[in-house]
Amino acid sequence: MKLAPLDLIADGKARNFVLQMRAGRFHGFVVRQGDKIRGYVDRCPHAGVPLTQTLDDYLTPSGALIACNWHGALFEIDGGRCVGGPCVGQFLTPWPVEVVDGHIVTAA
Repeated sequence: MKLAPLDLIADGKARNFVLQMRAGRFHGFVVRQGDKIRGYVDRCPHAGVPLTQTLDDYLTPSGALIACNWHGALFEIDGGRCVGGPCVGQFLTPWPVEVVDGHIVTAA
């Protein structure tokens, strides 16, 4: 499924996507670093809530980590491992995305 052109997400930023599925709505986000992207389900492993209170605000000010705005958990962009906060050692759930012909696509 084609989600959007890669240029929709600025380098070093993230964007939320909501997909209507048969079982309901899917909430995920994609982080862009150059031509590389990573996708994750928008749910903190600590509290089970979306990571951000502000649309598309998934990264720390430096852009080096993914941050949960609710409880301060910090996650590595590459792999989703929690490196700070209440869920150290846990992981974000990956969402398989890739870039094909300049567009972000997913199988889900």
